[in-house]
Amino acid sequence: MYYTALAPFRALFRTGLPILTYHSLGAPPRGAHLKGLYLPVRLFRRQLLELRAAGFEPAPLPAGPADLSRPGRVVLTFDDGCRNVHQHGLPILRETGFCATQFLVADLIGRRSEWQAHAGGRDEPLMDEAELRDWLAAGQRIGSHTCTHPWLTRLPPDRAREEILASRRKLEDRFGVPVLDFCYPYGDWNARVRDLVVEAGYRTAVTTDAGVNLPNTDLLALRRF
Repeated sequence: MYYTALAPFRALFRTGLPILTYHSLGAPPRGAHLKGLYLPVRLFRRQLLELRAAGFEPAPLPAGPADLSRPGRVVLTFDDGCRNVHQHGLPILRETGFCATQFLVADLIGRRSEWQAHAGGRDEPLMDEAELRDWLAAGQRIGSHTCTHPWLTRLPPDRAREEILASRRKLEDRFGVPVLDFCYPYGDWNARVRDLVVEAGYRTAVTTDAGVNLPNTDLLALRRF
């Protein structure tokens, strides 16, 4: 389910906690297979201004079930850590007073989104350490998107555990902040992968399943638009 403008979602968003998913900001480059991963900068700004005008308050990912029963809030997330989000998105977040969580691929910081090129698409430059420190200094947040962005359900358990646990440790050691939120690459997860996320000590994990989050929603299977 794609979110473009607030009007069709206004009433639904007030029934629980909506989480919005973004990837890249700007026009898709030639050769991009998944053009839906790119959002025009002007549309991103318009979306945040619409949410503000409607009285929605920015919120971090939930710390517990109680945070799922406070209507009128919205969570923003970005997957992958693309440099264009720092370039185009951070100024808009500052302007509108929103906070966002950026899910990072721990082993590829400052490099490129290699998994997209491996799938025959166009890779993107990823934020480097200085840009991520700027992101954090601006009051934004980070979470883990594994070490290398694999399909977790296709990995042996030991490799999946390493992707999930080591990414948290690397990010915490590098940036000196708690990393309690996880994002399943490709939205690919099952009960075994979820259990590994719990074992690694994460507080939440987000999926690509659509819908608002209600008080009974599993914090390790949060839904997003």
